[in-house]
Amino acid sequence: MEQKISTRLNNMTHSVEDILPILKEASQKIMEVYHSFDPEKDITIKGDDSPLTLADKKSHEVIVAALQRLRPDIAILSEENTEELTDRTSLEFLWCIDPLDGTKEFIKRKQDFCINIALLKNGKAIEGYVAVPARNEFYWAVEGHGAFKEDAEGKRSEIKVKSFKGSDKNLKIAASASHRNQETNDFIKVFEEPELKSMGSALKFLKIAEGEVDIYPRIAPTMEWDTAAPQIILEEAGGSVLNYETKQPLRYNKENLLNPYFVAIGGGELSW
Repeated sequence: MEQKISTRLNNMTHSVEDILPILKEASQKIMEVYHSFDPEKDITIKGDDSPLTLADKKSHEVIVAALQRLRPDIAILSEENTEELTDRTSLEFLWCIDPLDGTKEFIKRKQDFCINIALLKNGKAIEGYVAVPARNEFYWAVEGHGAFKEDAEGKRSEIKVKSFKGSDKNLKIAASASHRNQETNDFIKVFEEPELKSMGSALKFLKIAEGEVDIYPRIAPTMEWDTAAPQIILEEAGGSVLNYETKQPLRYNKENLLNPYFVAIGGGELSW
């Protein structure tokens, strides 16, 4: 299904066709590093002790330059520029991007890493675009217009969550490949014979949006750029991403960019 949706902001128009080429160029840069990766040369450690690879840097450069050309009126919040943007919480519109979501998976030579680009309006994601570079797959959603995927062959289709009940046996539950803890295990225990799916990055949201997974509990830290883009994709596919305490949808462009704990859900209702 061809997707030709335009979004008008501040009397300017852009379409999903403007963003996919950015994702594809950034994906190419990431995969170039992936195929020639040298941990001794291509990894540095940031101030928070998290790894930063050459792939993160190259993807960041591509995305920021392209978005600035496309929409010079909208500021950009990237995982790699958080210190550069001041007074962002007063902005109506803001790009929120993660140039390489799943850096640890990338370093381990796995394929569970993504690129996330979200457009925020007053703290809510209204557009989301996610690439899975190692699989040459692309996902996107615009508020009110559904969620879509382009596969490795270039075929486009609308994606939808799967319906389920919390009491069902063998629910498929996504678990972080790098961030499992006891609280998450305790949450999972209430389900009857759940089938655990270990995966990293935004893939957990995308697989719920496609109906391949039912639930993703995240009772551990994440940042806004980890979830903004996949949240709107999952919501437009019929799911939700709810604050673990308040059970309200996650909000963005907060003073503190750390997300609350949350549960991502497909086409069912849960009590916890």
